[in-house]
Amino acid sequence: MGLINSGFGGRRGARDERLPPGQTLVGDWPVLSAGLTPDIGAHEWSFSIATETGTEHRWDWNELQDVGVEDIVTDIHCVTHWSKLGMAWRGVPLDRLFEDVETSYDYVMVHSYGGYTTNVPLDDLLDGKAWIATEAEGEPLTPEHGGPARLLVPHLYFWKSAKWVRGMRMMPSDEPGFWEQNGYHLRGDPWLEERYW
Repeated sequence: MGLINSGFGGRRGARDERLPPGQTLVGDWPVLSAGLTPDIGAHEWSFSIATETGTEHRWDWNELQDVGVEDIVTDIHCVTHWSKLGMAWRGVPLDRLFEDVETSYDYVMVHSYGGYTTNVPLDDLLDGKAWIATEAEGEPLTPEHGGPARLLVPHLYFWKSAKWVRGMRMMPSDEPGFWEQNGYHLRGDPWLEERYW
């Protein structure tokens, strides 16, 4: 018999090989946020990538859709020990957004509406590893889940998949973002249990 955790509907039972160490499988999608939920409509949303030269590449909602949306099915893992497997998403690959971005920097600071930041190595965003997600489980992202758009970096702990994403700034070195300044690991690989410094 499995153990039910009423906090977020998690269960332990037969170990799924897709479940990283220390994680508990959930059927729902817990909502965890620090601070207020920004109310950003698609008509006012935009996303930008700023390079070290000051060049800024920018897309509004319609321009983002025109870049090319694709379907993704992937597992997500939260640092608070829950995982959801085989989750369906729609989004724009970061590879396409970075096609015309010239940079010699290896790190990115991700910025969200509401002031949240998180640092991510550029290598963790390219080669089919990350998207600007606009839908989950067949529905547009709701504000509590980061809508209208969030970053999706499923191979890292979910705090790296910044909600309400609005832009990225290239960085020459790895500087901590919001949670990283408060003790979370700089990278956050769930398979290595990189939860905290």
